Amino acid sequence: MFERYTERARRVVFFARYEASQYGNAYIQTEHLLLGLLREDYATVRKCLPEEAALAANIRAEIERRITIAERISTSVEMPLSAESKKVLTLAAGAADRLKHRRVDTEHVLLGLLQVNTSMAAQILAEHGLAAPAVQERLAKAQSPQFPAGAPPSPLPMLNGFLDGLKSLGADGLISFFAMNAEFIDVAGKLWNREEIWRKFDALFAPYAKRNSTYIIESTLTNTQATFVATVLWKNALLASEQRAWLHRMSIVMTVTGADWEIVLIQATLVQPS
Repeated sequence: MFERYTERARRVVFFARYEASQYGNAYIQTEHLLLGLLREDYATVRKCLPEEAALAANIRAEIERRITIAERISTSVEMPLSAESKKVLTLAAGAADRLKHRRVDTEHVLLGLLQVNTSMAAQILAEHGLAAPAVQERLAKAQSPQFPAGAPPSPLPMLNGFLDGLKSLGADGLISFFAMNAEFIDVAGKLWNREEIWRKFDALFAPYAKRNSTYIIESTLTNTQATFVATVLWKNALLASEQRAWLHRMSIVMTVTGADWEIVLIQATLVQPS
């Protein structure tokens, strides 16, 4: 089903699967797809609004009022799409076809959500002033998201999505951020390829998933239409169970593939506290 999907659109589904597990739902429902879309590409939803609002927080609160929250489900448990969610993704592909877009992107997922008008996601979006005809008209007038006329989209939303995801997502939610030839160099200097990153993800990124870990994008070293290089400083607050705080610096190299940014290299180094 996902062969035509951009990495951004695939990550919407990955994030939706995570949201469903956190709420203890056995199926990925349309409301989870909506939360996944907001997590991956809030800008697309916001630009379609009649006026800017604190949409993400409002939608999450509205969803939590309408659903039954159960015990969390492990991300290792298989979680299928609901019938409505399958329909959303089918309609998203149909929207891309009508607009003569070769690949299915986040904009098409939004349109698919709006077209299943009996779903919770469509009802909530409608309450915020989003309607399928207006969004489709906007997309028809815009340049195809797979072949933008100018520079590619900013890599920062994707980078922040990955870094934020380290706090809560495992390999299933984050491996799609990595290019097929991606490499990770850990603080001990060991090199891991993409397959190894996938298999050892939880252990490799465990320090950054800690509740007391925070990050800042420290500097941008390269920012062109094809390459983005940044350094990210991670630190943790000192806990009673730990002898001292630590600082890690990540050097992250990203390149453009199609319309998407992908991580090709992460090198983590230990920084001694001053």
